[in-house]
Amino acid sequence: MSLLVVGSVAFDCLETPSGKRDHVLGGAASYFSLAASVLTDIQLVGVVGNDFTELYLNKFSGRPIDLAGLVHRPGQTFVWKGRYGANMNEAETLDTQLGVFGDFDPVLPPHFQKADYLFLANILPRLQTRVMDLMTQRPKWIGLDTMNLWINTAREDLLAVLKRVDILLINNKELELLVQDSTLSLAQSYERVVALGPKIVVVKKGNQGAELFCPMGQLHMEVHPVDKVVDPTGAGDSFAAGFLGYLAQSGAPLTDFQALKTALMYANAMASFTVEKFGPESLETLTHDQLLSRVKFYQT
Repeated sequence: MSLLVVGSVAFDCLETPSGKRDHVLGGAASYFSLAASVLTDIQLVGVVGNDFTELYLNKFSGRPIDLAGLVHRPGQTFVWKGRYGANMNEAETLDTQLGVFGDFDPVLPPHFQKADYLFLANILPRLQTRVMDLMTQRPKWIGLDTMNLWINTAREDLLAVLKRVDILLINNKELELLVQDSTLSLAQSYERVVALGPKIVVVKKGNQGAELFCPMGQLHMEVHPVDKVVDPTGAGDSFAAGFLGYLAQSGAPLTDFQALKTALMYANAMASFTVEKFGPESLETLTHDQLLSRVKFYQT
């Protein structure tokens, strides 16, 4: 089974209370691929510049990650600079240099166009639509991530995407913006989202855990405890990787509530590894057995 991800591959310059790191591997597609490849075969679509050397490419080696869709263009790779203060749930963006990502036009190799599953990471909604249009057969399910910027500036394009996806992963602030009503409970907001398209909604609440909503019911799950949060960058992307990666490798139908519950365990467990080190360092060496050891936290 193949899980296709389309999104950003970047360099991150990070500052947290634990220290600083410059030009570590970043981007939603990078975090997602490294994390989800612990569970299933990944196909990655993204764009990088000629400064994306073998040093960075090698971080994907040894994993079932097909890089045939990672295009190299003349120019600079996308760079994001961010700082975390006492509130580790929110980053302050210090600088964004889009580089070649500013002209990103997803290209799907022929064998990617028949992927079993699809995750549309956080990119322009019109590009997410383009990816779906390029598929020669509809994936068994499509998962989606988005952000405040697109909700505010590309709402109509985003609504068109939502009509075609099955699973929405979103944080509580983004959900409030999407439904345009801050007085609604999460359950009431879910009913609004269902009317837009997705039948499964996973609400990420940072250190307060996550909420799963689906036609079969709802579920709250706490975060997996860690000794110290070093860097939360990529936690949401690796959370999505745990959730969707488990569903892809299990082949469970989206009507299986127990499978969705287990997927949420994998999501929280995966994110817990990510935050313990800078960038995706933890994910680069993560094994399936290590992941299972934290999933069991929720099963006892």
